[in-house]
Formats: sequence, C-alpha cells, structure tokens
Amino acid sequence: MTHNAASTHRAPRTSRFTRAWRLARVAAHFTHAAGVAGLGYPFMSASRRQRTLQRWSAGLVRHLATNLTVHGEPPRQDAGPFLLVANHVSWLDIFAINAAVPTRFVAKSEVRRWPLVGWLCVKADTLFIERDRRRDLARLDGIIAAALHAGAGMGVFLEGTTTDGTLVLPFHSSLLRPAQQAGARVIPVAIQYCRRDGSICTEAAYDGDKSALDTLKLMLTQHEIHAHVHFLPPLATQGVHRKALAASAREVIVRTLKF
Repeated sequence: MTHNAASTHRAPRTSRFTRAWRLARVAAHFTHAAGVAGLGYPFMSASRRQRTLQRWSAGLVRHLATNLTVHGEPPRQDAGPFLLVANHVSWLDIFAINAAVPTRFVAKSEVRRWPLVGWLCVKADTLFIERDRRRDLARLDGIIAAALHAGAGMGVFLEGTTTDGTLVLPFHSSLLRPAQQAGARVIPVAIQYCRRDGSICTEAAYDGDKSALDTLKLMLTQHEIHAHVHFLPPLATQGVHRKALAASAREVIVRTLKF
C-alpha cells in the first residue's frame, strides 16, 4: 500500500531513552559487521557472503524500527544477471533492498569516505562513481558489464541524487548500457517510507543539506517506519534505446508510488 502525499503534521516522537537505546543497538550492529568483514569475509564463499550481507541488512532495518514489506518477487540469483533500477530516498535504500535480495550497488563516491560505513561498503564490493566525471562513467561501464557477464546482481539509482520521497526525478540512462550489452534483466524497484499513519516519512530521507547522521537521528525519532520495496516486472531491453528504457523504468516506478 502506498501513499502519494507527505504529511505536514508533526508525528509523535520517541523518548530520548528510546533514541539512545536504538542508537546503541545500531552502533553495536555496525561494530559486529566490522569484525565479520575484517576477519570472516576473506574466507567466505560468494554465496555465504551474500547470505551474511542479507542477514546483516535485515538486522539493521529492524534496529531502526523499520518494518520492511516486500511487494512482488525479488529476482532469483540463480536465474541470471540482473540490474535493479530504483528511485533513491535514503542511504537505507541499499540495506532495505539487500534485506530482500543481495545486490552489488553503485554509490556516489562520498559514501566511500564515511567513517566505518564507507569501509563496509568497500568490503561489500560496492562500486563508487564520480558522477561529474565522464571518464569515470566509462570506467564503470566496463566493471558493471564484467560483473553482469559473471552473473552478478547489480543495483543503481538513476536519479543521481536523493529526494524527500514525495517525487521521482528524471532518470539518467548512462548506467543502463552495460546491462543491455550483457543481456541482463532490468528490474525497476519502487521504494517508499511511510509513518505509522500512512503519510510519507520524510524523516527517512537523506536529501537536501542533511548529513547521513542527521538522517539517522531523525529516523530514531520515529516510533516505527514502514518501508515498502516493490520489485516490478523486468523491462524489455532488446532494441530499446537506453534513454527510452530509463524513461520506462521511471514511469512504472512513479505509477506504482502513485505520484
């Protein structure tokens, strides 16, 4: 169930004790991840890494008092390579999707510099992009194509930035090229965060001048957040120009979110 309007009322806030307790649990969760990534990850098989990433992501979502509802069927890892194309609201998007299906993401380069989180993203094989550098797009094309040819599942956010969750910006098409070349499934994913009353939870958004820490603090104020992740049917890609493919992905996401 999705809603198309952000509420302007002030939602009831959690107590300071609740926020502190949740923050401590999140910190412990990241500390545990650091230990696993530093000591265990190098000795795990690819499939075990994926399972570990999925369980850890689901745990983080729970610690943030976020109820995750998955709509549709997440792509099966054994059914061939796929490229998830999602709208972008929050840094939580990556973990909400990974809780449903382990996916290797393309993230903006600044994430790599975040304390601990950036290091964990590197360990999870995240690819980082300098969006303002055309040469960096060309570099990523080859890496993404190779990963897809090897059967990996990839995820991209084609808006190029985040929103507050009340709209979907136009999609850039450049990162779709390797998926078409590899014959991968292109699967639109619609993401939305709602408050308990069904209004859009803008507190979960990592937008504007907010830092990642600002967003975390705002999320901790919510008694509960409802995250809806819609896996939509794959799009036809053969003989379709990538700009038309990007527009089609955005259209089905907008239609699903009822904007």
